[in-house]
Amino acid sequence: MENKYLVELGAHVKKLREKKNISQSELARLTFKDRQSIHRFEKGKVNPSVIFLTEIAKALEVPMKKLFDFEVEEE
Repeated sequence: MENKYLVELGAHVKKLREKKNISQSELARLTFKDRQSIHRFEKGKVNPSVIFLTEIAKALEVPMKKLFDFEVEEE
């Protein structure tokens, strides 16, 4: 079940990033990460830290709670 949440979180952040017309490379630069870290996060392959999420929110210029504004369907 945990992986499902990570996949949905990553997909939602990807939508927010694309809405701002920011590439993965640009988001990586803004958060001092490498592009692969952003890619793995958006695919739900990593469990991000609070600091990582704070950096993402700041780079996307959204409140951190907006990162979690998505729903996961229960099975």
